[in-house]
Amino acid sequence: MPHAIPGWARAQVEAYLDRLALERSLSPNTVSSYGPDLGSFFAFAAEAGADNLESVDRRLVRKYVADLSSQGFASRSIARKVSAVRAFYADALRRSLVSTNPAEGVTVPRAPQSLPRVVPAATLMAALDQLDAGDPVTLRDRAILELLYGCGLRVGELAALTRRRVADRSFIRIEGKGGKQRDVPVGEPARRALDRYLADGRDHLAGPTAADALWVGVRGAALDARGIRRVVTARLGTFPHALRHSFATHLLEGGADLRAVQELLGHNELATTQIYTAVTKDHLKATYERSHPRA
Repeated sequence: MPHAIPGWARAQVEAYLDRLALERSLSPNTVSSYGPDLGSFFAFAAEAGADNLESVDRRLVRKYVADLSSQGFASRSIARKVSAVRAFYADALRRSLVSTNPAEGVTVPRAPQSLPRVVPAATLMAALDQLDAGDPVTLRDRAILELLYGCGLRVGELAALTRRRVADRSFIRIEGKGGKQRDVPVGEPARRALDRYLADGRDHLAGPTAADALWVGVRGAALDARGIRRVVTARLGTFPHALRHSFATHLLEGGADLRAVQELLGHNELATTQIYTAVTKDHLKATYERSHPRA
């Protein structure tokens, strides 16, 4: 860790990180980000005079926020760091290691809301329709893109699919963040692309180590999330999450209910999904200005 955690906090932080990895099914990237953030905070706390978990109070957490701001940290980074402290102390409170959560209720600078980058539907349709060759790699790449866009999947969710899990082509059961499951319908274009890949593509690519993985690389091994990102970049010049953004935005522009989109995306909170309404408002405004004689 970049910051040395003081001895009075080290054992509890290490035990907490172990629990995150073993009990909460968080990704390794998420768990690894908690360590430096907690290290940064407790190093600051020790310099400010704290000598045990209980001696950290809300005033100290607020000073930490102010210090981060003065160092030029972005609002999102500050919010993430404070969130890590809040989560750690919530766990400590449940375990009766402290009597209060000093980070609870501490405000952080509001991050500017950035709208998702959306690929226009016409652009996507044209790019997908160009992938009409019958070689195994093209069949695979077409199926990857159709499922990412047609189902709104995260790249990790797509990479984790197996042949068994797509046996029913009408719905796919997805295991999302924190082990939360959801059933996502598969549209006709994605079904056709998946059928073609499984019939004429996958077995030509698969080597002995592919096992039941749905996606296979040119060397015969399972294709991981990094490989899928390379496919999307090479074929569309964008990132997998842009297709997830486009999936949500195009649904809302077509009149879909916000809560239905929330369920399809696997968001725990409706507020997470509501960022897409700003995109659709831009769409509505552009349509109005283009179409209304008094706009």
